[in-house]
Amino acid sequence: MTISDLRGGLAGAGYLADDTLATALFLAVRMRQPLLLEGEPGVGKTAAAKALAAALDTRLIRLQCYEGLTSAEALYEWNYPRQLLAIRLAEARGEKLAEADLFGPDFLLPRPLLAALQHPGPAPAVLLIDEVDRADDEFEAYLFELLAEGSVTIPELGTRHAVVPPVAILTSNRTRDLHDALKRRCLYHWIGYPDADRVAEIVRRRVPGVADYLARRVAVGVSRLRALDLTKPPGVAEAISWAGALEVLGITELTEETVAPTLGAVLKYDEDRAVAVTAGLGSLLAE
Repeated sequence: MTISDLRGGLAGAGYLADDTLATALFLAVRMRQPLLLEGEPGVGKTAAAKALAAALDTRLIRLQCYEGLTSAEALYEWNYPRQLLAIRLAEARGEKLAEADLFGPDFLLPRPLLAALQHPGPAPAVLLIDEVDRADDEFEAYLFELLAEGSVTIPELGTRHAVVPPVAILTSNRTRDLHDALKRRCLYHWIGYPDADRVAEIVRRRVPGVADYLARRVAVGVSRLRALDLTKPPGVAEAISWAGALEVLGITELTEETVAPTLGAVLKYDEDRAVAVTAGLGSLLAE
């Protein structure tokens, strides 16, 4: 597989990647080194990992990070109902179960990290560790062993090594700075806002049936909105949502009257809506 092949596979999955992003994803696959994708919300970081899994025709395993996430919640849990059933069956038979009998592989329920390591292949799974910046420092430190060695330790069972090391994609919205130790283990790529031409092409691919000129007008409008002093500048995801709303409503002409009711698809704060209205919707929509 070449970079061009991968870029074509991503396009086939509906994701338009530029040369630098396609190269970063290619290196992550070939070098089996984690890739950290950073950028503003809505620029396509999560979508890139999903498209990569589709392009490789392999399984996507997603871990959504959040404040308070623990290593145990991300790694595994014990099947307590099955353990209880085993205890009752043993009691009915007059048998006695040792602790080791209840905490073995048969009672283990893999969570995303362990599932990625146990993926049998032949192609590696794509492990998406989404919004890692939302997790606590302790969890971030826990990832070091997984990312560096392709292994994790389960206290009751010992160390588990990857059957086929996954392709790890980490995403961050930069709500906080990540540790240098984590960044050292990763390749890095910043995904910026694409230009209006690329946004229009993405919209055409993601919103079937949308007219070319409407996709272009949406792309330009989103670009102009980002130039305003907004709390949450719209990204590609909002452009797709906006075009989809216009398509559902059957709107073919962008005017202040037709667009105003749909601003909730592209602007997520009432203050931002007020800024856009004050700036003049007509100027934002002008060709």
